[in-house]
Amino acid sequence: YCFFFQAEDGIRDYDVTGVQTCALPICLILQHVAGETSAMNIETEENNSKSNRKTTRNDSDLREDLDSETYRITQLRGTEAAFTGEYLDLKEEGTYRCSICGAALFSSDNKYDSGSGWPSFYAPLGEGNVGENVDHSLGMVRTEVVCSACDSHLGHVFPDGPPETGLRYCINSASLKFEKVDD
Repeated sequence: YCFFFQAEDGIRDYDVTGVQTCALPICLILQHVAGETSAMNIETEENNSKSNRKTTRNDSDLREDLDSETYRITQLRGTEAAFTGEYLDLKEEGTYRCSICGAALFSSDNKYDSGSGWPSFYAPLGEGNVGENVDHSLGMVRTEVVCSACDSHLGHVFPDGPPETGLRYCINSASLKFEKVDD
């Protein structure tokens, strides 16, 4: 529910009756006052800071070494456009590693075609290889998947996967590097 209150300072708008109101929902304002904006995953300069994230490389090196799309996806928790990722249709055997730190994340043995538009896996390579965070962005609750080693954003996991686990790890290709199995 969105409740608006009469504004005195800050962002202002006028409702249909002409009364000046604040354009931010009161629930977000109250959580901001309580210092809980990072739990809401509100996109702010403060919440995108790397100070509270595990890192293996500093931010200026990452910005210099990564293309803008990979940086946006892995460091700013972005999403690549559906059906555009390099690994969406890859059928080769191998290991999918983190594009930032090289940690082993997923096996081609656990990859399947979910029809979602992103590479999908029903399980990570190992139990501790990926981490999960609650993601409240875009007006919904989802489970974000991150690399356990460097905390880079990988994608999201959903409870609508195949029978093996019932999970669908929907991962951005930009977050991955594929290592083919040697014959």
